[in-house]
Amino acid sequence: MQLAAVQRRTAEILDKDEHGDLTSKICDWGLLVLVLVNVAAVILESVASLRQAHQAVFDAIELFSVVVFSAEYLLRIWSAPARKAERRPPGRARLGYMLSFHGLVDVIAIAPFYLQMIFPGADLRVLRILRLVRALKISHYSSAIEDLFEAIYQERKSFIATLYLLLLAVLLSSSLMYFAEGEAQPDKFSSIPASMYWAIITLTTVGYGDVAPITWIGQIVAPFTAFLGVCTVALLTGIVASAFSNQMARRKVLMQEQIRQSLKDGVLSKEELLAIELLRAEFNLSEDLVRSLTAQLQKEYAKAQDESKQPP
Repeated sequence: MQLAAVQRRTAEILDKDEHGDLTSKICDWGLLVLVLVNVAAVILESVASLRQAHQAVFDAIELFSVVVFSAEYLLRIWSAPARKAERRPPGRARLGYMLSFHGLVDVIAIAPFYLQMIFPGADLRVLRILRLVRALKISHYSSAIEDLFEAIYQERKSFIATLYLLLLAVLLSSSLMYFAEGEAQPDKFSSIPASMYWAIITLTTVGYGDVAPITWIGQIVAPFTAFLGVCTVALLTGIVASAFSNQMARRKVLMQEQIRQSLKDGVLSKEELLAIELLRAEFNLSEDLVRSLTAQLQKEYAKAQDESKQPP
């Protein structure tokens, strides 16, 4: 029983602090600062003069970080069965964490160090780039990436339809530019696949300027392609923004329903308050918003009770 309590406490400390747990908060901030220091170190180490002058400092940061991140990874695996809302058997809970997005990020964060030990001749530049994946460890304490994926999934039909339009635009514009510029610029528009480079950078940006049409037909096609690109990107941006807005609206409605169900007897018990707090943390809603919703629904409940007591 004592081991189970230690396991549960370990899970609470490593998970995002939600109830003012000082130890968990210190752990959260410590790991966040270490991640930021690592990202800064990888960026600064890419400067040759800094790398030569402070290589010992960079090596010390890397060694310390790997020790901490390795210990964190092993502790997360060990305490996975004791996490909140975990109902799977211990083996499946641990495997589920290891194969989850967070688990894969955690193992990739320490992999470069061990890969360099196993393969001493590995390209150090590639390993440094892999170390930048450590920035994704911040997702343990922020649901931004998960919210983005969830929002896109909710609007997947609209998103896929817009991507289909973008694909058609790429195919159409690259084909037209191949026939318009193929003879005039055979080194740049030698085929439709080669012309896709120009089409993609023109549709998604304002173009790099390294490839430009010189024929009058190509110069007519180019602005229409750019305009079509602006429209397509605007559609994608609008879909994502709308998905985020709808997602927050759905979460607010679900939270209201949770509070309304809890207020059926007019009193919020400790268990009901805990359920509301867990849902608030899961939905990443602010405490002020939940407090405001609770106060509003309590007033509605009190008003309904007063009206029911009045004589007909």
